[in-house]
Amino acid sequence: MRIENRQTVSDDFGSSIRQTVSDELEEAFFRLGFSQHLAILQAVKTAETRLFYLQKCAYEYWNYETLKHHLKNQLHIQIGKLSHNFEHTLPEQQFKQKALMAFKDEMLLDFINIQDRDDEADERVLEQEIVLNIKKFIMALGVDFCFIGNQYRLCIDNDEYFIDLLFFNRKLQSLVAIDLKKGKFKAEYAGKMNLYLSALDEYIKQPHENPSIGIILCKEKNNKIVEFSFRDTSKPMGVVTYKTYKDLPENYKKLLPNFDQIKELL
Repeated sequence: MRIENRQTVSDDFGSSIRQTVSDELEEAFFRLGFSQHLAILQAVKTAETRLFYLQKCAYEYWNYETLKHHLKNQLHIQIGKLSHNFEHTLPEQQFKQKALMAFKDEMLLDFINIQDRDDEADERVLEQEIVLNIKKFIMALGVDFCFIGNQYRLCIDNDEYFIDLLFFNRKLQSLVAIDLKKGKFKAEYAGKMNLYLSALDEYIKQPHENPSIGIILCKEKNNKIVEFSFRDTSKPMGVVTYKTYKDLPENYKKLLPNFDQIKELL
């Protein structure tokens, strides 16, 4: 009799959980419009991945264009794979997981059309393109990011330093510094970012906020170099790579004006 009662309780508990999950899925399903459902069905083949985009759309309030962007960028593959040092620099396991899920391994900056020419080889051109298209950049970066400014000034004992881009993430309750690099990741970038984050935590971070996080956004990386560069750093940081207009397949490029066409229009 006692065993039967335990079995009944277990069955009821399992049934309750299944009902809760079913209710959440139903609610998420009806939050989406027909065009969003159609986009997911056409772009994604597995039920698990469709569910990922369904829930993201419903609970992060993606519109159709945002959904299409993330489908094209294959967010379900990129998220959670960031090259980082969060394991030994962030204090709480739950916060580590949130931080890891807040950043992608690769970003698609298809609104940026920069040619590799000598007179445009520095990162300032990339920065200007991002600032001019800051709404699109935030959409590529992810939800809950608020833009604070570019070339954010830090003064350390009368020496000035400037962070390329500074954001605040509401979900993480953290400042996020982004250092822009047009080429391949180099080990010395980690030391510079460590300095930025130390200064942000000392002078800018509010007492109730979590530690500042640094992201080095570059064209390519070697994961082993990243691992060794971050191994003895004390501040949380990661490396994200990006693709721009010229990296897109030809069938995508035909839909967008090229560099020379943009110059003629201007």
